[in-house]
Amino acid sequence: MNGHLLVLYVFAVFLAMIAPGPDMMFVLATGARGGPRIGLLAALGVATSEIVQITAVAAGLSELFVAAPTAFTVLRACGAAYLLYLGAQALRSARRSGAVPADADQPPRTPVSGRYAYLRGFLTNLVNPKMVTFAVAFLPQFVDRGLGHVPAQFAVLGVIFVGFEVLVDGMVGLTAGRLGGWLSRRRRARQALDAGSGAIMVVLAGRLALEAR
Repeated sequence: MNGHLLVLYVFAVFLAMIAPGPDMMFVLATGARGGPRIGLLAALGVATSEIVQITAVAAGLSELFVAAPTAFTVLRACGAAYLLYLGAQALRSARRSGAVPADADQPPRTPVSGRYAYLRGFLTNLVNPKMVTFAVAFLPQFVDRGLGHVPAQFAVLGVIFVGFEVLVDGMVGLTAGRLGGWLSRRRRARQALDAGSGAIMVVLAGRLALEAR
């Protein structure tokens, strides 16, 4: 691979991963509700979706979207609708938390199954505009076709990307899971987490909807 492009790619991926987005917000909220294991499974669901998307791009998905831009617009619109749905759910959860008296008995954790966390993490990333744009428009720019072995280059780039995903969002999920018990005993903190993550997703959905027009 081109060493210069690889260094730039690693730096770009690092910046993309530490920036808060739908994936991170989902992993954070899921880990806080279900615990460290559930938070990690949500991150692994996100990583699995990234493997699927990067493989699809390597197989020629980016060329398909260039040839049929309407398909990309439809995908972005679907992503906006799903993010809006997730944001509305989080805001509704925050409103319900605010309606509960402060001295009311509350369970320490909201039950979340591992399968739910994994599948929702997969779907959240699948329609994540940042990931779709990165995979389709950004990732191919770091492949030096003049060097040949294009599938191998995509594989290396994909391993780096997914590795960063598991490291960053996995740590977010584990940390949120460990703090979940503390959050569950502090109604206002849990309410702020739901409201904040919900607001971010709604704003991202609105921005994506405007871009898809």
